[in-house]
Amino acid sequence: MKVVDDAFVFRCGGESLLAMVCAPEVSQKIGVLIVVGGPQYRVGSHRQFLLLARSLAAAGYPAMRFDFRGMGDSTGELRNFEQVGEDIEMAIDAFIARYPHIRKIVLWGLCDAASASLMYRYQHGDDRLAGFCLLNPWVRSEVTLARTQIKHYYRKRLLELAFWKKLLSGQLVIVGALKGLMDSLLSLRKKSDKSAQGRIPSFQEQMGLVLASEGSPILLILSGDDYTAKEFSEYAKASVTMSSALMRPNVTQCHVAEANHTFASVEWRRVVEMETIAWLQKMEVPA
Repeated sequence: MKVVDDAFVFRCGGESLLAMVCAPEVSQKIGVLIVVGGPQYRVGSHRQFLLLARSLAAAGYPAMRFDFRGMGDSTGELRNFEQVGEDIEMAIDAFIARYPHIRKIVLWGLCDAASASLMYRYQHGDDRLAGFCLLNPWVRSEVTLARTQIKHYYRKRLLELAFWKKLLSGQLVIVGALKGLMDSLLSLRKKSDKSAQGRIPSFQEQMGLVLASEGSPILLILSGDDYTAKEFSEYAKASVTMSSALMRPNVTQCHVAEANHTFASVEWRRVVEMETIAWLQKMEVPA
């Protein structure tokens, strides 16, 4: 199918944001807004977002990428993933205004862009959203980092001969590091046991609340060789809200064995593209 690249500028908070849409010749009524995560611009690592947008458009789904304020070719001050709700809202407005046949929007995000997408739903609602595609969502905290390191790093190292050789030769001091991690876990666990009344839910809690209440389709893709994905899995297991939410029938899970955080190989990238397209094709097309 013929695909057209469409570049334009939209406004947000008095700033100019650059957007790129890969538009198919014959288009579905569902558009995909690719939310960029981390300190990068709309192309993505190893051109990941550009190539994804082209694949989606070739399958009939218009796909928009854009630079947040303060990134890439957009003006303004740099913001972190907890501060981009207005950018996402204005991007959806601009996307639909430019392609008025689009009835619903899917948010697609990797790492903290996945987190930002769920936080947007929590904070803004927005009934124009048809679903979420979430890759290796970011849930980092001191607790999740410590828990993941102990389970997936230190436990593995204890089985390595090289580790014991370094330890016995005095080249490695591990007891203090492990004690620090355990002390941190115990301290933070005590804090988490205290009443949460009157405080704003953390970004992780906002994510869990959305997943628990969301009725629209959700695609969760996790890498097999990525600490962010492992951290998310550990957090989900420890959270009653999150673990039960991921068991709901509207959630489709896909695990890409051996893939790294950004799905850097051609094979891993193609798996992500095919899984996303297959998931989109199962969605009910808006009237």
